[in-house]
Amino acid sequence: MAKPPRTALVTGASSGIGAAIARRLAAQNWSLALTGRNRDRLEAVARQCDALGAHRTALRCFDMREPAPLTALMDEIGVPDLYVSNHGVLDGRRAEAPVDSGAADRRVIEINLVSSVEALQLVLPRMQQRGSGQVVLVSSLAGLSPLPDAAAYSASKAGLIAYGLSLREALRSSGVGISVVCPGYVESPMADEHLGERPYQVDADTAARKILASAANNRRLTGFPAPLWPAALFSILSPERLNRFFTKGLRFTVAKRDEAD
Repeated sequence: MAKPPRTALVTGASSGIGAAIARRLAAQNWSLALTGRNRDRLEAVARQCDALGAHRTALRCFDMREPAPLTALMDEIGVPDLYVSNHGVLDGRRAEAPVDSGAADRRVIEINLVSSVEALQLVLPRMQQRGSGQVVLVSSLAGLSPLPDAAAYSASKAGLIAYGLSLREALRSSGVGISVVCPGYVESPMADEHLGERPYQVDADTAARKILASAANNRRLTGFPAPLWPAALFSILSPERLNRFFTKGLRFTVAKRDEAD
């Protein structure tokens, strides 16, 4: 008897990393449930996934700060084998401003951290009850090496790292795996709002491949690209002057952006 197709739930799937992950899984005949805020882009990704061989593609367009649509989606698709928490926004210092605004900080933390935690708490009980499943939390190197021009973004990604690693240990005997992945600069519409240098930037498909490899191997914490990953790991222990020297060319501002994906 043929095995039933595996099911993946991917948030932030309307562009960038999320869309690339969806396409890679579609080519492997996964059933997909995709979420995003931009309906036109999300529907375009769903059509691409269907053409690539997805067993089934369900999509929902909603704000991840609203839990009811996610619950309804899981009621429809059942318990996912893979949950990719990828949604988020980049915001930070605007031109001529010294720091982030309070309103921008609140929105970033609500979307990137609070809604990610609340969504995960909807997915995890179902995986725990079944006794299997893999979660991958897409964080950022900024969660390890905070960006002076995006304080709330850095804090939200740092919180996601800590939350994911804590859950991994708590669930280690449950059959549910938790992997945290920290990308650096990745080509995407969100990255285009970053007005500054983006060294070692990778394309979204490369990022998707690395993220899915981390999930498949249930790796605890990984990051890329190679030149920036070890530097981010050691940055918190490095002397302030040394950190400042190596990051002095990476200051940036953020353009106004309304979409969450």
